[in-house]
Amino acid sequence: MSAVVQQLAQELSLRPQQVENALALLQEGATIPFIARYRKERTGEMDEVQLRQLQDRYTYIQQLAARKESILQAIAEQGKLTDDLKAKITACTQKNELEDLYLPYRRKRRTRATKAREKGLQPLAEWIEAENQKASKSVSLEDAAANYINTEVGVDTTEAALQGASDIIAEAIAERADVRSQLRDIFAKSAVVVSTIKEDYPEGTTKFEMYRDYQIPITKIAPHNLLALFRGQEAGIVKFDLSVDSDRILSHLASQILISPAPSLKDFYTATIRDAYTRLLKPATINAVLADKKAEAEQASVETFANNLCSLLLSPPAGMQATLGIDPGFRTGCKVAVVDETGKFLEYQTIFPHQSHSQRQQASQTLQKLLQKYPIAFLAIGNGTASRETSRFVEEVLANLPYQEKKPIAVTVNESGASVYSASEVAREEFPHLDATVRGAISIARRLQDPLAELVKIDPKSIGVGQYQHDVDQKLLHKKLHETVESCVNYVGVDVNTASKQLLTYVSGITPTIANNIIAYRNQNGAFRDRQELLQVKKLGVKSFEQAAGFLRIRQGNNPLDNTGVHPESYAVVKAIAADINLSLSQISQVTDKLHQIDLRRYTSDTVGEPTLRDIIQELEKPGRDPRQSFTYANFAEDVHTLEDLRVGMQLEGVVTNVANFGAFVDIGVHQDGLVHISQLADRFVRDPNEIVRVGQVVQVRVLEVNEKLRRIGLSMKSP
Repeated sequence: MSAVVQQLAQELSLRPQQVENALALLQEGATIPFIARYRKERTGEMDEVQLRQLQDRYTYIQQLAARKESILQAIAEQGKLTDDLKAKITACTQKNELEDLYLPYRRKRRTRATKAREKGLQPLAEWIEAENQKASKSVSLEDAAANYINTEVGVDTTEAALQGASDIIAEAIAERADVRSQLRDIFAKSAVVVSTIKEDYPEGTTKFEMYRDYQIPITKIAPHNLLALFRGQEAGIVKFDLSVDSDRILSHLASQILISPAPSLKDFYTATIRDAYTRLLKPATINAVLADKKAEAEQASVETFANNLCSLLLSPPAGMQATLGIDPGFRTGCKVAVVDETGKFLEYQTIFPHQSHSQRQQASQTLQKLLQKYPIAFLAIGNGTASRETSRFVEEVLANLPYQEKKPIAVTVNESGASVYSASEVAREEFPHLDATVRGAISIARRLQDPLAELVKIDPKSIGVGQYQHDVDQKLLHKKLHETVESCVNYVGVDVNTASKQLLTYVSGITPTIANNIIAYRNQNGAFRDRQELLQVKKLGVKSFEQAAGFLRIRQGNNPLDNTGVHPESYAVVKAIAADINLSLSQISQVTDKLHQIDLRRYTSDTVGEPTLRDIIQELEKPGRDPRQSFTYANFAEDVHTLEDLRVGMQLEGVVTNVANFGAFVDIGVHQDGLVHISQLADRFVRDPNEIVRVGQVVQVRVLEVNEKLRRIGLSMKSP
């Protein structure tokens, strides 16, 4: 274990003690959000990113160790495990190096070399290899091969015998770990990706047009381009391969393998090396290098998806105020749903403002009645079909309302995934007697109130902020997205008295069973009054309480600290601080200046250090605060409703809906997102779009291009 700790410390630039303590906490069952937030003293203030890197790398090393044991046992059972081979296997740090060493001993299907061995040609191959190693100056291959002619097994000539020996040696060359490693390195550094479009697809007939005559060094290909090539290949439209200087590679291989100056051996080995490279090594190397590059591209794509998901989940909430959600539609009408300040569903109506004048008037009256009946603060309008037309209708209704001190605010809401939620088991459990479209309107309203609380009910892959999410490793994607949601939920904190089962499940230490039990307890006994009451929930034991308590909030409870991120284990410290400055717990946050004057060293102990004390002071300054940014929303141009209304040069306001490696997509209210290419994001060079924009951000853009035929919009965020 100490060797692993030292290795991880070196790889991740951490102190061994940090690694050892973090691994111990993980093995004890602590979650990463809990460790990062409440065990800073033990880990040296490692953040979530470092902890996840450590966890992933440790898992890799454990899997590698298990694979080594399996391989060593398999080779030993064959009686071929030498001390040198064992040392090489033990020293491996990468899985592909390990598999290269194991390749000659792996069971394989019948090959040309296998058939040659069955014909008794292994001794001939070994003799030729020995002569090469001895650097013999003169060798008669024909005479040696004549001894292996055997018509009964199909070796009728010396040429057939030498061909069989060549097949055996070619396979041995292709299975050399050093050769495979060198070729992977050469291809990874110097290969060129070359692609074409199949003849069945004339120019201009496919979305993969840019790959018709495409060439780029493999070191420079962008992740999204590589994934697009794989998608095009899978669709049967694109053909692509890796191009290298094969003559240079063959010369390099010959310099390593051919030792003897004998002309007959030189000719034999030149042909054998070419066969080994062309038939065995080159295809295997291309597959291995492309697999590595695809894995890198998938990792980049998953990271992009996770970043976008995080931005969306942490979108500023409008706040828990009564909200009217509208799921727009033309033929089937607009579904209207009202939810109160807790997100509770109150009433729904279906209106038809886009059919006829009389129906529009009736829809206006219905909407006015709802606005007068309930204290609506916001109208959340889905951004799908009929969104802009519905927005205009809503503005008309609001303009004609009787005088109000504060009229409701209409906001366009990204409705991606609302239809998925409305048809889900979660929605059916919540609203079994409502139509799916009404559930969608409720979801739209709630995601304006609190995006995080509502979006956790939807499969992240359905939220619409990914890039090639269907082309990447689904196991990797699921893991990363789950970690992202978990991180966001625990970063914000959860009101235990209003949270849904789905939201509670992401809280550190809370399983789906415990989440159900919390809701059952809440329904039976009413709202929780303090955190200690959580221990009365079935199956929520001391360990789960330790992991979860700091992330669960109780508003207006018995203890003001229960509405902060201060963990119950630190309450005694806070009481000591309050006593020293002569204040009660309920008053302590009212005197920020006194908090800043406190000498934290007075309160340190074996379990509570300065990092925890700094966090406590920060929490006391703003108890119950929401760490998300203040709520903002985009104002779409009143005279721009469709793509046809756009003109080059227009200055518009929009909201970022997706961020990719090559730029950002922005909703400007015309039912078609525009693209701000990475080169148009700023007046300076931008390496990563995430430096400039995030999902949900309101931005100012300028129209660069409008292609009505392809339904494409080019935008810029550069200065005019």
